[in-house]
Amino acid sequence: MRRVIATYDGGADRERGAVAVVTALLLVVLLAAGALAVDGGMLYAKRAQLQSGADAAAIAVAQKCGASLSDPQCSSTSTLAASLTQSNMYQAQAGIGSLAVNTTAQTVTAVTQPLQPGMQAGSVSLFLAQTLGITSATLGATATAAWGSPSKGIAPFPLAFSVCQVQGMVGGAYQLLQDHGSGANPSCNYGPSGAVVPGGFGWLVQNPNQCGATIDIASSEGGSAPGNSPPPNCTTIMQNWVNTLQAGQQIVVLLPVFTAVTGTGSGAVYTLAGFAAFSVIGWNFGSNSPAVYNNQNPNGSSALACTGNCRGIIGQFINYVDLDSVYQLGPSTSFGATIVKLTN
Repeated sequence: MRRVIATYDGGADRERGAVAVVTALLLVVLLAAGALAVDGGMLYAKRAQLQSGADAAAIAVAQKCGASLSDPQCSSTSTLAASLTQSNMYQAQAGIGSLAVNTTAQTVTAVTQPLQPGMQAGSVSLFLAQTLGITSATLGATATAAWGSPSKGIAPFPLAFSVCQVQGMVGGAYQLLQDHGSGANPSCNYGPSGAVVPGGFGWLVQNPNQCGATIDIASSEGGSAPGNSPPPNCTTIMQNWVNTLQAGQQIVVLLPVFTAVTGTGSGAVYTLAGFAAFSVIGWNFGSNSPAVYNNQNPNGSSALACTGNCRGIIGQFINYVDLDSVYQLGPSTSFGATIVKLTN
């Protein structure tokens, strides 16, 4: 008779215990990954909403301040900031926490209300993360927008005008600005020194193969074209002006302003003071369209006509506030052009 002897395999049980430990550790890792994917994604989305609300509030109030410091919305109690913050955070359900308007530094800083962890409306739910002991995830956002006059950038059209043609004219009547440096606009001295440049036409040195000219008001700019012809490389821009006016829309260009000028003709050097916003309705730079447009009887006034040997641009200086990241900001000037941009 054969006897069967039972044996105990402790190694198998030890293996099963090791698998259980590894499985438990993997569950923790999977739970952490789920918390990162689900709760982290949710936090990222709400953080983006908060930032969007702060950005919108800061930019909107800075635009109001740039247009007029006396605007009621240019204040720390701006209702516009509150409404824009809410409308940009449709799920986050948080409002503006604080709004600081610094008219000296020309900045607006918006801070949203913080979102606290929890399950109630407007809170940050950390359902998975809480199982790992993560309970703190307060969210908030801060944005700073600045306003000021453009000090450096590309003037899309390379034409400069005297400061005396701009001061006192912002928001005034339409006028014809002739671009001759001698005999044009005879009532206007070309700067505080009264300097007038024979043969200077106000044309600035263009960027290579471009219509525009890079301008830095901290530097003087040399004149480039003493002739009566339109500046090269500008046909496309002037055709776009024609198309825009024919569509019933407004053209606003930022024109460099000079306070003094020396030299003559192509050797003229302009001392720049800033950019002026000019609403264009017509022009005559010689040759055929699009270099000539609406120059016969613009705005119903023959006094603004620029015909024959006249070369110039017709329109009015205006107050203009724009979002533009192309220009560097400088101190505000009285020339009407204001740029607003996010700085933080």
